[in-house]
Amino acid sequence: MARILVDADKCQGYGQCCYEAPAIFTLIDAPVTYVADVDESLRDDAERAADACPVQAITVE
Repeated sequence: MARILVDADKCQGYGQCCYEAPAIFTLIDAPVTYVADVDESLRDDAERAADACPVQAITVE
């Protein structure tokens, strides 16, 4: 399992994570809604989403 963490204080709702990993992130309002524990098969998507975040609010463990 990959663990996803989003820092709600940093998240500005840009939504780049939703484009990179729509199975993990949903943006209705800032901060994003997300699945905290995802299968390893989604780790690459989660890491791309973290890299795409303009404010670096996403951590993948």
